[in-house]
Amino acid sequence: MHFFSAAQCVGYLAFVLGVTAFSQKSDRKLKALNAAECLVYAVHFVLLGNLPAASSSSISGIRSFLALRFRSRILVVAIIVANLILGFIFVKHMAGWLPVAASCLATIAFLLMRGVRMRLVLLVTTFLWLANNILCGSIGGTLLESVIATMNVITMAKLLRARSQGQKTGNPPTRKLG
Repeated sequence: MHFFSAAQCVGYLAFVLGVTAFSQKSDRKLKALNAAECLVYAVHFVLLGNLPAASSSSISGIRSFLALRFRSRILVVAIIVANLILGFIFVKHMAGWLPVAASCLATIAFLLMRGVRMRLVLLVTTFLWLANNILCGSIGGTLLESVIATMNVITMAKLLRARSQGQKTGNPPTRKLG
């Protein structure tokens, strides 16, 4: 794949959005920017021919937007079921389950967790996406997940430091559904 192909250039845009998202101390800003990144990532994976990753990214984008307003176990189950259904439709080999698993775990993190705990689960999902991106030849995606892992660890350290100093992180509560 050419370094400046359309697919790779879209991946670089996802890279910028992802790095910006995971540098945020505010959960709301993280979720909003992550939603945009996921939707751009979906286009990137379609162009690469990786339909399991494209479908998981699409659902993740929708999930991240919903996570801005809602926290619900019912919503978590619905999104995970949708992810698994699309996984069964699009996955043709075992590696195709990496983005599906990542999206399912991130759904739990985004909709049921906050702060450092949420970011720890997201770190696990980052490593699943990293493996997927290496396997499918995504240059921007591989860079993105590598940097996101680093940024996420740095942001967690900042949050822990702020917590130990008694500072607020700017994470307002979300509404619970059911």
